Amino acid sequence: MRFDTVLVANRGEIAVRVIRTAKAQGYRTVAVYSDADANAPHVLAADTAVHLGAAQAAESYLDAGKLIAAAKSSGAQAIHPGYGFLSERADFAQACADADIVFIGPTPDAIRSMGDKAASKRLMAQAGVPMLPGYQGEEQSDERLLAEAERIGMPLMVKASAGGGGKGMRLVTELGVVAEAIAAARREALSAFGSDALLLERALLGPRHVEIQVLGDEYGNVIALGERDCSIQRRHQKVVEESPSPALTPELRQKMCDAGVTAAASIGYVGAGTVEFLLGADGEFSFLEMNTRLQVEHPVTELVTGLDLVDWQLRIAQGERLTIAQDDVVPAGHAIEVRLYAEDPANDYLPVTGEIVDWEPPTGEGIRVDSGIAAGSVVSSHYDPMLAKIIAYGSTREQARRRLIGALERTRVFGLTTNRGFLVRVLRDKAFAEGEATTAFLGEVDLTGPPAHSPRQLAVAAGWLHRERERRVAQRSPGLAGWTNKAAQTSVVVLDGKQIDLERDGRGLSVTVDDTTHRLTWHGDQLLVDGTAAAAQGLCPDPDRILLAFADRDLDLSDTLLAPPDSAATCGSGVLGAPMHGTVTTVFVREGDTVAVGTPLLVLEAMKMERPVVADVPGVIGEITTAGKQVAAGDVLVRIRTEEGE
Repeated sequence: MRFDTVLVANRGEIAVRVIRTAKAQGYRTVAVYSDADANAPHVLAADTAVHLGAAQAAESYLDAGKLIAAAKSSGAQAIHPGYGFLSERADFAQACADADIVFIGPTPDAIRSMGDKAASKRLMAQAGVPMLPGYQGEEQSDERLLAEAERIGMPLMVKASAGGGGKGMRLVTELGVVAEAIAAARREALSAFGSDALLLERALLGPRHVEIQVLGDEYGNVIALGERDCSIQRRHQKVVEESPSPALTPELRQKMCDAGVTAAASIGYVGAGTVEFLLGADGEFSFLEMNTRLQVEHPVTELVTGLDLVDWQLRIAQGERLTIAQDDVVPAGHAIEVRLYAEDPANDYLPVTGEIVDWEPPTGEGIRVDSGIAAGSVVSSHYDPMLAKIIAYGSTREQARRRLIGALERTRVFGLTTNRGFLVRVLRDKAFAEGEATTAFLGEVDLTGPPAHSPRQLAVAAGWLHRERERRVAQRSPGLAGWTNKAAQTSVVVLDGKQIDLERDGRGLSVTVDDTTHRLTWHGDQLLVDGTAAAAQGLCPDPDRILLAFADRDLDLSDTLLAPPDSAATCGSGVLGAPMHGTVTTVFVREGDTVAVGTPLLVLEAMKMERPVVADVPGVIGEITTAGKQVAAGDVLVRIRTEEGE
C-alpha cells in the first residue's frame, strides 16, 4: 500500500465529497482550511485538519509549499487536489512527487501537455482527434494574431492558452473588433493564469458541449465511461449537466467515446479525466480541451454507471489495474445536475456574498446533494460562489427532470440571493424539456425571472412578517412597530417600496397591496391566501425582515416603514460604487481625464468574474481608486465631476 492517509487540498463541496469516499474506504482523512473556513463543513468532516493561512487563496489553497508541509505534518502520504485551485498545476504534481507524496491524479507530464490549450490542440491533431480550424502557434504578437484571425475567418473564438472555465475567452463576429477582443482576453488571462498567451479557433455558433469521462491506469489501460452534455452555460461556465446526452445516437456516442480514449491514451493518461468536445448540428464534433482532474459534474456519470469515481481515483493511485473493461460499462437511466450558485441571474449573474441564515437541502427518491455549506456559513468574495450541486436520477430523462424540479422547489437556502428559481425555470423550459438546448440557449431566452414581486407574493410576505411579530410579542419581545389598539387591529408595512395595509379580525388577516385585498389565514404552519395554499416557506431572522422561498423565486424583504431614507448614490449620479466585493485589476483613466457616458473606467474582479465599470455621466474624473485595491460592495470607486456639481 502506497498510502493510508489522504490530505484533500481543497474546500467546499468537493472536499466533503472526496472525504466521504476516502473515509468509506478506510482511509484517514486530512482537511486544510483558511481563516475564512475554520468552521466549514469540510473541516468537520475530516479526521483532522490543518490551518493554511489567510482567506486569500494565494495565501492558503494556492500555496503549494503550505499544502505539502500540511501533508508532512499530518502524516498524509497522498494528496487529492479536488478541482480548481492546484488540481491542474503540473508543478504542484511534481512537487508532490519530489516530496515522496502521492498525487492522486495524472502525471505532471500529462497535466503539462493538456494545460497549455494551444500545445494540447497540436498534440490532439497529431493523434488524429477531430479539430476546428485555428491557430495555436508560439508567435504571439498582436500582428500575427490579427493576421491569423483574418485567415481563419469569422465567427472566431479568442481563448487563453493557459486556462479554461470561460476566463480569457471572447467570441468575435466582426473582424474590426478582433484587436479589442485580443487585448481584453490577454488582460483577463494574465490575471487568472499568469500567462497572456492566446489561441484562436473558428467558433461554432450554438453547438452542444459534450464531454467524455475517461479512466486510465498505470499500465496503459484507458476506458470511456460515457458522455455528459454540458450545453447550458452562462459566461462559458456550466450550469446544468446531464448524462446521457439527448443529442447522441449510439453510433455518434461510440465515435466520441473512441476519440476520448484516443486523446487520453496518446498522453499516457492515468486517473480520472475528461475530454471535452463541441458538437455541431450536423453531427460533426471537434476537440475543445482536456481537463486533467475530476470534474464538477462527475456525479451524473456516477449515477448512470454505478461507479464511484473518487474510489477509482484512489485505487488507481494505489497502483491497481482497471478491473473494468470497456464492454463492462453499460450506463443505465438518466441523471441531471444543476449548480446552485450565490449569484443574481437578474443582474448579469453577479456573484453575491453574505451569510447563509438557513440551509435545508432536498431529499427524495433519486435525489443526491453534494454541498459544502451549513446554516451560518459565510460566502465570501475569495472563492467560487457555488454552494451545492443538486442531482436527480431517473429511469428516463423526463423522470429525472421532474424529480430535479421538485427537489429544487423543496430546497431552502435563506440569507442571500441564489440562482435556485432560475434553475427551476431552465428545467421547465420547453427547449430543455425536449432536449434541444445548445450553448446558445441562455442567450436566446430570458429566464432570469420577473423584475418585480407580485402583489400576492408581497401579501404572503406581509402575512408571514405579521405572524412572526405576534409570536415575538407573545413571548414579551419587542417588534410590533406600527400597531394600534383599535378593535380591529390595523398596521402598515413597507416592503419593496410598496405600502401594504393589514387589518386583523377574529377570522384572519386582510392584506391590501396595490388596491387588491387578499385574505390570509393560518392552519398550523400552512398559510392560505384566498383559500389556496401559499406554496411558500418563510423565515424571519428579525422582526423587520422576512425571507421567503416560493417554488421558483426567493424573496428577502425588510419592512422599511421606519427606516431612514436611502442616501446611496443612484444611477446617473457620477458616483460609482462597487457592485460586489472584489479586487480592482485594471484602471483605464486618471484623475482629471474627461469621460463620456460609457467610457470604460476600471475592471473589478471577484469569484472568477470580471466586471467592467463604465462612466454613467459625462464629466471629469475627480477621484478614482487604484489597481490592486480590494474593495467591499458599496465602496465608492469613482467620482465624476459634472457641470451640475460632482
